[in-house]
Amino acid sequence: MQIGIVGLPFTGKSTLFQTITKTLLDPNELTKSEAHQAMIKVPDARLDKLTEMFIPKKKVNATIEVVDVVGLQKGDSGSTQFTGNFLGKVKTNDALVQVVRLFENETVPHPDGSINMMRDINSFETEFILSDMAIVEKRLETIKKQILKTQDENLKRELPVLEKCYEILQTEKPLRDAELTKDELHILKTYQLLSVKPMLIALNFDESQINDTEKYMEELVKHKLGHNTKALSFFGQIEKEMADLPEEDARVFMNDYGITESALDKLIREAYDLLGLQSFFTVGEDECRAWTIKKGMTAQEAAGEIHTDFFKKFIRAEVVHYDDFIETGSFAKAKEVGKWRLEGKEYIVKDGDIISVRHS
Repeated sequence: MQIGIVGLPFTGKSTLFQTITKTLLDPNELTKSEAHQAMIKVPDARLDKLTEMFIPKKKVNATIEVVDVVGLQKGDSGSTQFTGNFLGKVKTNDALVQVVRLFENETVPHPDGSINMMRDINSFETEFILSDMAIVEKRLETIKKQILKTQDENLKRELPVLEKCYEILQTEKPLRDAELTKDELHILKTYQLLSVKPMLIALNFDESQINDTEKYMEELVKHKLGHNTKALSFFGQIEKEMADLPEEDARVFMNDYGITESALDKLIREAYDLLGLQSFFTVGEDECRAWTIKKGMTAQEAAGEIHTDFFKKFIRAEVVHYDDFIETGSFAKAKEVGKWRLEGKEYIVKDGDIISVRHS
């Protein structure tokens, strides 16, 4: 899974990237056109507990790739330009985090001259919609010509989907807000459309705004948030300072500022929710590992995530949920009270399942 962090210049986009990835970028690197990428471990207290119990040779957290997307430029008028280079880099991301600045700083002025949350959010949305419209319009022209020549059935299925999308985009609404079916989304996947991507809006405050976050979140709920658009608040400069502290000192620092959850934990939780992801575990003396899968995946599909051979040679899955395992204390006890069970290939894996695959 790859998450792209986008935002206008001087919003704290790179600060968020450095905070959650615990990397320190050279200030000179921030002005270059190459994207910055890093893998982050997904924090999971359940995996930590299982590791304590099994004392394996290694613990393997699930991971997410995070990209600090660059490429926005200042135009002649002084406003920000969305270059083809920038839009091209965003296309490969599974989800987007848009950092929106809500703090004043006279030494680093906002690129558009003032703080305006909805203006900044909508500037990205408009560019994504226009980019998608151009792609869909061009494809529609091509498809209609090809259908006249070939009567291709696949193209005939694709045509109404693109026509539906074009109508939605003409109303200046992003495709992520539309009621698109699984089959329609599958057809659209090859086009890497931007406005269909799940969006997480990250509001960046400073320490003087600790008590102001709720009113901005309420405004977002009223005007912007939906099934595929979520939001979180964070304090970029404070959390960047915390990232350099030992864990215990960081917790004290958070308590002093009344911060109950780190930006990393918030981002992971909301991203999992947006993308419909969940975790299951494999445990043992050699390794305790968290695996990330889509909600609704079967035991056989989950087995295939562990190893492709496990999908083909799947027989049964031994399953006990994490909560039941912690309550009973062992596999033997879980089996004794009926919490451990054998499941077939159609079993729908639940978040927190501990699974051992039987295969031929």
